[in-house]
Amino acid sequence: MAPSGLGAAAGPAAVLETADPRASVAPDAGSELGTLTSLAVGVVIVVALYVGREVLVPIALAIMLSFVLAPLVRLLRRAWLGRVPAVFLAVLLALGAILSLGGLIGVQMSQLVSGIPGYARTIDQKVAGIRAVALDQMSGIIAAIGQPVRPPAPPAKPPASRAAAAAAKDTPAPPTVVEVHQPDPTPIEIAERILLPVVSPLATTGIVFMVAIFILLQHADLRDRFIRLFGLKDLQRTTRALDDTARRLSRYLLTQLGLNAFFGLVIGLGLLVIGVPNALLWGTLGGLFRFVPYFGSVLAGLLPATLAAAVEPGWGMAGATVALFVVTEVVMGQFVDPPAYGRSTGLSPISVVVAAIFWTWMWGPIGLILSMPLTVCLVVLGRHVRRLEFLDVLMGDRPALTPVERFYQRVLANDPDEALEYAEIMLKSRSLSAYYDEVAVQGLQRAALDAERGVLSAAVLARMQAAMVRLVDELDDFEDQVPATARPRAEATSGMDLPPGMALPERVESVRIDPLAGELAGAWASPAAVLCVAGGGPFDQAVADMLVQLLIKNGLGARAVPFAAVSREAIGGLDVSGVAMVSLCYLDIGTSPSQLRYLVRRIRRIVPQAPVLAGLWVGETAQAGEDRLQAAMDADHYMSSLGEGVNICLALARAAAPAPGAA
Repeated sequence: MAPSGLGAAAGPAAVLETADPRASVAPDAGSELGTLTSLAVGVVIVVALYVGREVLVPIALAIMLSFVLAPLVRLLRRAWLGRVPAVFLAVLLALGAILSLGGLIGVQMSQLVSGIPGYARTIDQKVAGIRAVALDQMSGIIAAIGQPVRPPAPPAKPPASRAAAAAAKDTPAPPTVVEVHQPDPTPIEIAERILLPVVSPLATTGIVFMVAIFILLQHADLRDRFIRLFGLKDLQRTTRALDDTARRLSRYLLTQLGLNAFFGLVIGLGLLVIGVPNALLWGTLGGLFRFVPYFGSVLAGLLPATLAAAVEPGWGMAGATVALFVVTEVVMGQFVDPPAYGRSTGLSPISVVVAAIFWTWMWGPIGLILSMPLTVCLVVLGRHVRRLEFLDVLMGDRPALTPVERFYQRVLANDPDEALEYAEIMLKSRSLSAYYDEVAVQGLQRAALDAERGVLSAAVLARMQAAMVRLVDELDDFEDQVPATARPRAEATSGMDLPPGMALPERVESVRIDPLAGELAGAWASPAAVLCVAGGGPFDQAVADMLVQLLIKNGLGARAVPFAAVSREAIGGLDVSGVAMVSLCYLDIGTSPSQLRYLVRRIRRIVPQAPVLAGLWVGETAQAGEDRLQAAMDADHYMSSLGEGVNICLALARAAAPAPGAA
């Protein structure tokens, strides 16, 4: 089977020249087989993750722990410790921190349990008060409509009569209740009741730390084995993927650990000031619960808010507790987390939610906590491994479409308003000519190619042409210069309200244009100095309109004429008064060079004094396109971009202008 690149390069012509009809069917069959194989492999992986969760969860936790401890190990090694002492010291510090945290939670929980009876009485009183208020409100509502609510009558006492007394004497006495007591548990049974619930967590913890120790000790060897297994053919790409994954995960996990610890500290101090019992416990749980994406803070605030309602007869403490969690989470989420995380995760918001649901279904609560790190690993692998690229497309935060593809899709969908919205965002960092050259013209090139292949109907072409007319007209309000407020990408994206998936492009100008500053002479001073002739393609008129707009904004007069105006039959009636230069705008890659050569000859017959500027955008480099045009046409100047064409016109206009101080 031929490589995919050869198949793509061969194109439709290769299929037509193939004698064997099976040649055109084989790629489709191979593609379908590859899709089915990938689907089967994906199903097998999901099943394996679910079935083997008892083994895979400790390994995943160990890998995450190794990423957290790796910077500490490197720091200890810089302190002249060997790898083995540094690894064991880092693991002991982590184990001590976890055990201390567990002991703190246990002590605080025991203190909380002792006060539960008092809290329950307060809750009962509040429930009774709420019930009385609700009954009073209902009484008022029903009384307002004429039906007062009467309290239920006490049960009637049975009449005391001789017959009743006689019946009571005849009633048999209740049966005697016999109580059965279990024997006191033996020491072995007591030990089983205490140890069995903690054996499994202790065993899992031991496995996690043991695997983490081996990962930290054998870090270089494991990386080499992974490269040998998956990426020996592309050593550079695999090495970059591994380094990017390790760096991104370590930074994310350490940042998350620090921010969550700070969140827990703020919550603990706030609850202590409010007066909620066991504030240290709730602060610790608040920091731990915040590892759960999106809903962790909500879950962490439920218990202390309920406890605050049970401690105080009123509702002030509970309201203050809820306000503390809400304000702290909003401030952390809006002002602290974004600068701290930056773009370290690389995940889209929807992928975070879907990943949390998926990993919770697969591995339970541990999967919910591990969902973000595991998804980051998958996205980074998809960013560097071609076969896994779909993971980056589905879950990554990078735009799924390039600006050119997005422009073409919006125009194709007859949505010029959204295309204008993206154009305005890009024009915050570049000039109008740069946007036209880098986005609009390249998008129209793709449209011209599709039109040449016959995949766009006449109705779609007409709709796209109308959308381009509207778009160019709307962009007439922008100047052809880089905005003074333009900033580099890293600064410009900070705090800007961009549409979903839209990243602000870098501030790069492919062609710099210096507008005219002096007076023009001769025909160059005419309002129609540059005659822009559109080609015969469906989108050549839009390119001509763009060039006219840019020339006018840079100080030259210009007008555009359609291709029909320069045909053999109509060119004699073309108004060429005041024309100093003629520019040909072609996007149609199907146009033959001979037709362009004959068009240049016809133009020179009616405007012999005007130089001809030829533009033909065919996706080649500027030099290659210029060489091909010079071999096929007899034009005076050539352009491969609108910005270059504007500069050529401005240079000729300056050359024709009178020298300063001349009469």
